[in-house]
Order: sequence, then structure tokens, then C-alpha cells
Amino acid sequence: MPLCIVLLGFLDLGYRSYLRSVLQGALNDVARAASVESPEFDSDADTLEERVQAALIEKMGGLGRKGSYEIETKNYYNFAGVGKPERLITDKNKNGNYDEGDCWQDTNPNGSFDTDSGSEGIGGASDVVFYDVTLTTPRIVPIGSLLGISDDFQVNAKTAIRSQPYADQQQPEVKC
Repeated sequence: MPLCIVLLGFLDLGYRSYLRSVLQGALNDVARAASVESPEFDSDADTLEERVQAALIEKMGGLGRKGSYEIETKNYYNFAGVGKPERLITDKNKNGNYDEGDCWQDTNPNGSFDTDSGSEGIGGASDVVFYDVTLTTPRIVPIGSLLGISDDFQVNAKTAIRSQPYADQQQPEVKC
């Protein structure tokens, strides 16, 4: 019995690694296809984000069919800004942090300083799009209840890609 549990555990880990690899490859393909001005996807969805999700699920084939996908997209002005605060232009007290009265580059034009310079969605021409996909799916072997863990597991894939320069990128304003 212990040997069977160990073998089933290795089978589960192998499947999880395989699923993560396939998800990463599918995400890379779909993100690349979505980076052009008018991407063509075989989907009747209204928004580009919904068409990207449908294309990703289609690329996954039957893998993760019973699972659920959570896709987050954020766009950034450039790669240097991914996950970082908006850039300070003047730092009056030279502490390296934004304080009232400092000037910053408003890369996600909302008029306020943000600790994450990204905006929701895929963005526009020459923007960097960061995709974060989480697939929650049942285990291939239902050993979770035997070991006291969940019968579902999650795999995650992330990628960042710059959209094609089909138009001029909006230049960020400096705000004070």
C-alpha cells in the first residue's frame, strides 16, 4: 500500500509538471498571436481578452477540460515597469519614495501615483502585456482524500510580450 501511494504521488507530480509545460507553451503561442493589431481568433467573443481565453482553452486541447481558468492581463508602458511603481521624476526629500509634491511619470493615465504602474487589459500599440494564467483542475488520480489534501490542484503560467508597433505609443505625462 505505501508503495502504491508513492507511485500515485509520482504520477500526480508528473502530470502536474506536464500540464504546467503545456499551459506555458499554449500561453506563449496565444500571447504572441494577440500582440498584433487585429488578431484573428476562432471565437465569437466580444472582447480581445475573452478571445484570448477561448484560444488558450482551445490550444490546451483536452487537458484541463474539467478545470477552470483564471486569466489576468495587465499592460505596461515598457518592460522596466512590470510590477513596479510609476517612475519618480522629482523626489524633493530624496527618500526614494513618492511623497506629496513629488512629480512622477503617469504611465497608466489615471492621474494618481500607483505602486503598480500597470493598467488592466491588453493595452495598445507597443505596450508590454503581462499575462498570468492559473488553471485549477482535478488531479488525474484522486489521491487527495487519501492524503488529506485537495482533489484539485493549480498550475500557473506567466509571460510578458510587447505588442506590435502598429501605431504610436501614448507618451506618459508627468504629474506633480
